Amino acid sequence: MNRNCRAAVIVAHNEPLVIREIPIPELEPGALLVRIAVSTLCGTDVHRWHGPLPKGDTLPIIIGHEPCGYVEAIKGERTDILGNPVTIGDRIIWSYVACGSCYYCSVALQPCICPHRVSWGHQRCDQYPYLLGSCAEYMYVPPSCLIIKVPPDVPSTLAAASACAFRTIMHGFEKLGPVYAHEIVLIQGSGPLGIFATAVAREHGAKCILVIGAPQSRLEVAKRMGADDVLDLTVVTAENDRRQWVLENTEGRGADIVIQVANNMAVPEGLNMLRRGGRYVHIGAGGQATIPVENLPQEMVLYTIRSGEPRHWLQAIDFLASRKNNYPFEDIISASYTLDRVNEALNAMASFQIVKPAIVFE
Repeated sequence: MNRNCRAAVIVAHNEPLVIREIPIPELEPGALLVRIAVSTLCGTDVHRWHGPLPKGDTLPIIIGHEPCGYVEAIKGERTDILGNPVTIGDRIIWSYVACGSCYYCSVALQPCICPHRVSWGHQRCDQYPYLLGSCAEYMYVPPSCLIIKVPPDVPSTLAAASACAFRTIMHGFEKLGPVYAHEIVLIQGSGPLGIFATAVAREHGAKCILVIGAPQSRLEVAKRMGADDVLDLTVVTAENDRRQWVLENTEGRGADIVIQVANNMAVPEGLNMLRRGGRYVHIGAGGQATIPVENLPQEMVLYTIRSGEPRHWLQAIDFLASRKNNYPFEDIISASYTLDRVNEALNAMASFQIVKPAIVFE
């Protein structure tokens, strides 16, 4: 095997990514090398491209954290999350790595906020193990990752998307708990997270699903995924008018459940659309906002969601496989690009021209 592979690298913020030759590392015991089939992109990739990176992260980095690929090499024996042997050629996705021994991992049982947690798409690619971003021909899978095999009837594009956007939604609905048949769900945001949340809310039995977002092309996908009504915030630009739309659709109470998958700036508005005693799920990140505590709905419950635990990767894949005939999941992946066109894909994502781009290697 060639000991190098091609990867899309951020060398400077807001500058075109560079295709570089990156070393393929030697595997430590229990590690895997995966030949990438597809890497989908999400808003976090755009944020990392624009910068700044989180504290402690520095360039250069391989962009991408939503991989699906084929096992190329294994150092030792590995099993998947269900205990089945992993073999060369298996098509897989894999979880992030928490330390397993800190307070959050071992006592609080909240590994998503482990301070030592390792995720993809923001580690330096000039340091071992080099290949921890998914816009590359190969990717290194550390020994502690849990592995999820992809069923034959789930396309690699959707499997890749399940490795971030979809599994985060599964985590959010797990924290939320039951959605009752009388409840109205409002989703703030019509990107990949919001569109997948629409399908999951429909599957959980919501009485009505409302989606606020933009542009109209994304809202049309949300409608095909089960939204009962949508509102284009580039058309209805006044916050009070959007709140009035929600009140008119909820008998004047506000939504029973609000799921925020846009950004932090949407939170104050979303809380103002929630009924007293309702539940608010905060997922979308980025930006800053101030919440007037005195205006919080009485007896409301607020859930904040970060990423997902390994079971949420599995749940996302199983949801895609078992509901493939119920929802047009393929509409979420709106364009495919080769690695050499990664800058085109990022620009299309950043300008909301498409829902979700896929970098395709096979």
